[in-house]
Amino acid sequence: MSRDEVYEQIKSYLVDVFEIPAEKVSPQARLYEDLDLDSIDAVDLIVKLQDLTQQRFAPKDFRSTRTVADVLDRVDEMAKAQA
Repeated sequence: MSRDEVYEQIKSYLVDVFEIPAEKVSPQARLYEDLDLDSIDAVDLIVKLQDLTQQRFAPKDFRSTRTVADVLDRVDEMAKAQA
């Protein structure tokens, strides 16, 4: 799966699952401040990403993520490490 495809899937999850308006979702969008996600939402997003990538992620792996781009970078790093 390409980086662009992963981004589109993350965006889709944010819009469909968390009911965030699509226009608010961008790589620079801050998860907590701009998109109003909370820690439970973050865990739910990790579960969705596990389904997408067929990989197990520990919530601690995402502690330093603050933006949509950070999530994308982390998923991309983990996918490359598994390849």
